[in-house]
Amino acid sequence: MMVDDSEQHDIRSRLQTGGQDVFAELFSSHRGRLKKLLLHHVDARLRTRTDLSDILQEAYMDAFRRIEHFLRKPDLSFYVWLRQITLQRLIDNHRAHLLAEKRSLKTEVSLSQSAYSSQTSRAWALQLIEAQLSPSQVVMHDEMVGRVERALESMDDTDREVLMLRHFEELKNNEVAEVLSLSPAAASNRYVRALKRLRDVVLSRSETQ
Repeated sequence: MMVDDSEQHDIRSRLQTGGQDVFAELFSSHRGRLKKLLLHHVDARLRTRTDLSDILQEAYMDAFRRIEHFLRKPDLSFYVWLRQITLQRLIDNHRAHLLAEKRSLKTEVSLSQSAYSSQTSRAWALQLIEAQLSPSQVVMHDEMVGRVERALESMDDTDREVLMLRHFEELKNNEVAEVLSLSPAAASNRYVRALKRLRDVVLSRSETQ
């Protein structure tokens, strides 16, 4: 799946000729998104021991060392490439903490899975309700949030992940497609389907108020 559109072509040209100064500028432009990514994925048990700024710095250094790899891969977009490296640094950080505490291999492996989990599902449900309803429709109470949580839990893993990537990481459709190895059309269709399901759940409840 080629993502080397005009914007990506410009990024590659600048990286090839501009050195570390250009790389630093480009990384800085994505720093806010990458920090938000880490906030959604950091394990709650390790949150107080995880310095997100340190992880971003490690990701920066790792990405700069591997810039030639990125330039040889026209099927990668710059942000999605940075996202992969940043998540790997977070997983390595978690693994180091858990191994130090002699946690099980099962627990360690689970860190690499989707960001969706019970520890964040309620926060996501609240944000989805706020995003889909007008102020006059919002009725924030446990029953509605619970309905949205259950709807998320009942979804196909890929549909749910598409929704998370679009709403909480604010990825573009083409970036979502790249992350999940889908065609842009398939990513868009899955997003529309998942969003409709959630809207039906929320609106059907709000209309009875």
